[in-house]
Amino acid sequence: MRNGERNSGDSAYDAVIVGASLAGCTTAIALGRGGARVALVEKRPDPAAFKRTCSHFIQASAVPALERLDLLEPIMEAGGLRTKMRAWTPWGWIQAPAGQAREGVNLRRERLDPMVREIAAATPGVELMLGLGATRLIHEDGAIAGVVAASPNGEETELRAQLTVGADGRESSIAELAAVKVKTSPHGRFAYGAYFEGPPPTADGTSSIWMLDPHWVAAFPTDSGLTFYAAMPTKELLPEFREDPEAALVSFVGDAPEAPPIRASQRVGPVLGKLEMPNEVREPVAPGLALAGDAALAVDPLFGVGCGWAFQSAEWLANSVSPALRGEEELAAGLKRYRRAHHRGLRGHATIINDYANGRRMNPGERLVFSAAARDARLATAFEAFGTRSIGPARFFATAIPRAVAVNARQALRSRDRSLGGGATYARSG
Repeated sequence: MRNGERNSGDSAYDAVIVGASLAGCTTAIALGRGGARVALVEKRPDPAAFKRTCSHFIQASAVPALERLDLLEPIMEAGGLRTKMRAWTPWGWIQAPAGQAREGVNLRRERLDPMVREIAAATPGVELMLGLGATRLIHEDGAIAGVVAASPNGEETELRAQLTVGADGRESSIAELAAVKVKTSPHGRFAYGAYFEGPPPTADGTSSIWMLDPHWVAAFPTDSGLTFYAAMPTKELLPEFREDPEAALVSFVGDAPEAPPIRASQRVGPVLGKLEMPNEVREPVAPGLALAGDAALAVDPLFGVGCGWAFQSAEWLANSVSPALRGEEELAAGLKRYRRAHHRGLRGHATIINDYANGRRMNPGERLVFSAAARDARLATAFEAFGTRSIGPARFFATAIPRAVAVNARQALRSRDRSLGGGATYARSG
């Protein structure tokens, strides 16, 4: 496409998006509102379909994107719960002081997915096509120029577009069809979780995780007074979970230090398990193609980044390519801009997350920072900002390591004086 040309004579659509879950629908909403003609293709025929194996947690880093996309208000109207985050460690709780913690959002995917899909279908310029699965890509002049999609009875539809978007999740078929290289790394844990009704884990709706080194437990309060309890142990514990998933889940969560009230609660949904969760990292662009959400970057779900990164990557993609779809520049320029935003926003976090995903114990650096953050308000605030993916690793570690050394050195002095019976006192670092 030349600058200034819309290319409407060559393509029925400006963009064809494969996958009508969070990333795909959000991309369609943003592009449609910008005037693009969008085909939104989803192989599941049910408009109320939703992702079942998911903790539903939307990190605080994604909330500004939800606000800009006018999605936060509908989410809250659907029962969304604003929630802070805290983390238990062997040295105590890490929790930002009141007034400094960023708030994420919890809403079950059973409500979230159909709602976002409905908004996408109602967006001018967006055509939702349910029950169609992409079977092959259309190639022209060295670039992807659309997809061929088939109905369950085999009837094929050719969808041509300037831009093709793969938003079809882990093990993306679009990425595979496009031969996008994928870097896969193993995951050393497995996951089981379920929704329970009963006493809330905290009085203020805070979400909690337990870093049990190397195991993990979580409690995510959500809409309708429910809590999603999850366990992600290392794989030597898999046999007991397979034998009786509910009993193992209740026992494992209920035995956590300062445990949430799972034993006083009643399960209201199935116990869902995920045994294999390899980390998959792909380049998010190719000629005529962009990947969003898990199709571009599927990492360890332990840190609850998947939903938030779906919304964020969708917004970055739409902002990056909209000028090209309006005919103001070459599409390659927009794709390059998206690649840069994606790498800058997510790759640093993904590298750290994937390194921890193999089921290892905490390394000395993590033990240094976690122990200090449990003792120091400023470090707890910085840790919370990093843990919610609101700041990047470089910014966090540049200040966290020196302060953690100082905090722990002061703690060691206090412990020495107490053991010697000294009377010196030290003010809490702040």
